Amino acid sequence: MFSSAFTKFSLAGRLLAQYPAICLIQKSWFHKKPIPVSWSRPEFGWTKLNFDGSSLGRTGESSIGGVFRNHNAEFLLGYSEPIGKTTSTVAELIALRRGLELVLENDWSSVWLEGDAKTLVEILVRKRRVKCEEVQEQLSLINLIIPELENCIISHVFREGNRAADKLARMGHLSKKARIWRYVPPDEVLPIVLEDAEGKIVLRRRGG
Repeated sequence: MFSSAFTKFSLAGRLLAQYPAICLIQKSWFHKKPIPVSWSRPEFGWTKLNFDGSSLGRTGESSIGGVFRNHNAEFLLGYSEPIGKTTSTVAELIALRRGLELVLENDWSSVWLEGDAKTLVEILVRKRRVKCEEVQEQLSLINLIIPELENCIISHVFREGNRAADKLARMGHLSKKARIWRYVPPDEVLPIVLEDAEGKIVLRRRGG
């Protein structure tokens, strides 16, 4: 079996040397293995907020959503809201800002914030300056709230690990007003919450 595998590998090597196009395809195949992604629960005493914004490209109509869970992966609170026309970046920031407002309302002091917009998370963590006034306004409001918390961390997760918040954000497009759920998630989100609690792994295709 080893000899056969070695022969195939050697043949592949000769082909790759002869035909660069095959080489590119082969490299692409090797480097695009799926990435396993799962939602991670917070430690005892912490509350985790997963947030997301959704903006429809052609119309710009946007909505936000977020979900709070504890160390047992229990659903504490979820929110969903249409916010009118704006960009996806602003929608993400409004989703986070609304989540932080709910953090204060519920007296949660140790909070883990997690979203799937990597650039936005980097802006917050590294305190990068931005030119867009609307983005800067939302950042300023967020930066006023965070110091009020006893402990706060923020991280990026691929969308596959942010499915509950993503679902709530997309639900906002179908609603005419802000909605909040306490202790029991909406039926559309319940399966995702249960899968997250069980540690379900979702494979992410590289480049997706």
